[in-house]
Amino acid sequence: MKNRLKILRAERDWTQAQLAEALEVSRQTVNAIETGKFDPSLPLAFKVARVFELSIEEIFQD
Repeated sequence: MKNRLKILRAERDWTQAQLAEALEVSRQTVNAIETGKFDPSLPLAFKVARVFELSIEEIFQD
């Protein structure tokens, strides 16, 4: 699944560790999602959307 997570994180000058803390996941999980190696669960996708104040569709694409 494609996503804009890395771009959104960079726009805010957040490290992967900072985003991971906000999402209550590991930095490795953030890295895996950014690189497309892992698709987030629906609850995690909603949490990402809340953190960035965007809809899920604005962050993740099939």
